[in-house]
Amino acid sequence: MTETIKIAGVMGWPISHSLSPRLHGYWIRKYGLKADYRAWPVKPEELAEKLASLRVDCAAEGGVFRGTNLTIPLKEAALGLVDSLDPSATRIGAVNTVVVGEDGRLSGRNTDAIGFTDSLAEHMDIASLKGGTAILLGAGGAARAVAVALSDLGLAKIVICNRSLPRAETLARHVGAMASAAPWEDRETRLADADLLVNTTSLGMTGQPPLDLSLDRLKKSAIVTDIVYVPLETGLLEAARSRGNVAIDGLGMLLHQAKAGFAAWFGVTPEVDAELRRHVLDGLKGN
Repeated sequence: MTETIKIAGVMGWPISHSLSPRLHGYWIRKYGLKADYRAWPVKPEELAEKLASLRVDCAAEGGVFRGTNLTIPLKEAALGLVDSLDPSATRIGAVNTVVVGEDGRLSGRNTDAIGFTDSLAEHMDIASLKGGTAILLGAGGAARAVAVALSDLGLAKIVICNRSLPRAETLARHVGAMASAAPWEDRETRLADADLLVNTTSLGMTGQPPLDLSLDRLKKSAIVTDIVYVPLETGLLEAARSRGNVAIDGLGMLLHQAKAGFAAWFGVTPEVDAELRRHVLDGLKGN
C-alpha cells in the first residue's frame, strides 16, 4: 500500500520570495518524510476558498492537506476563517500557522512569539531580561508577536515607538500595563533606558528606506535585534556591533517559528542547527 503524502505550504501575496519552502524542504529530506511543502500565492479575498479547495486538490493527487503557514497580508484575515483559535493566536491577534485536524477542522495558531524567544535564547541568557526595559520599533503584526514574547519574558517596561502613535497606543493597550507608547521622534531619547532594542519595522530591509536611528544613547550592555533578514546584516545591526553591543539577526526567528508547524503537520519535531542556517543562507544569497 502506497503511503499517503502529507502536503503543507505557505500562503501569501506575493510569495515567490519566501524561504519557507527551502527551510521545510530541508527538514523533509533530513528526516526522510513522505511529505511536500509548497508556496501558494493567495490574496486575502481568496483565502477562504483556497483553504477549502486544498483539501480536495491534495486528495485528488493522492495526498492529504495538513496545513499551511500564512504570511503578509493573510495573518489577520485568517482569524475569522479557521474553526478554532489556539490561545497563542488569540493573544497575539494573528494566525501564522494553520493545522488541519484528523476531523478536518482548521486550527489557527501563532508561533512567531516563541520563534522570537528561541532565537534570542541562542545568543543570550533570556532570564536576564526579566525586570528590564525593551524599546520596540514598530506596531504591526510582527510587533504584536514580539511584544507578547517580551511580556512573557517578564520585561518590566515595553516602550513601543511607531510612526503612527495611535497604532502604538493600540498595541500597548493590547499587551498590558507594562507596555506604553512613545512618538516616533522620541525613539533616540528612549534608548538610554533600554536593555533590549528590537526593530520590527521594514526599515533597513532591501528595497526599503534605511532605519534612521543613532545609538549614541544606548548602553553598551544592551542587546540589539532586528527581525529583518534581507539583508542579514542590517544597518542597525552593523551599527550595534561596531560599538560593542550584542547584535542578533532576524534569520533565527524565521527558523525557530517554523518548528511547531512542521511538528504538527508531519509528526517530527525538527532541529534548528548550523547546517540548516547555512542551507537557508545559501537561498538568501541566491535572491
